[in-house]
Amino acid sequence: MCGATRGGPSLAGVDLEKETVIQGIVTRDGEPVGNAYVRLLDATGEFTAEVPTSATGQFRFFAAPGEWTLRTLAPRAGTVDRLVSAQRGSAVDVEVALEAAA
Repeated sequence: MCGATRGGPSLAGVDLEKETVIQGIVTRDGEPVGNAYVRLLDATGEFTAEVPTSATGQFRFFAAPGEWTLRTLAPRAGTVDRLVSAQRGSAVDVEVALEAAA
């Protein structure tokens, strides 16, 4: 592996008592995927936000507590949906492993 930290970005400076954090890393074959896109969809499937992954494959959302879907899109990969349950007071760390598109 190229030395990327597992999970999402550092939580230094984030007040988890006041914030609800959904974060993680996108990988393919165990390596981070930069410039993928992660979408945040609410419980009804409605688009809420989208962020690109960093060069180290990491992403972060500040969201309301509740049920969310992370939809990950990247070139030459199938779309991956992950259901997450977010709560104020702790970060949800997600690893999304991409597979080659069929």
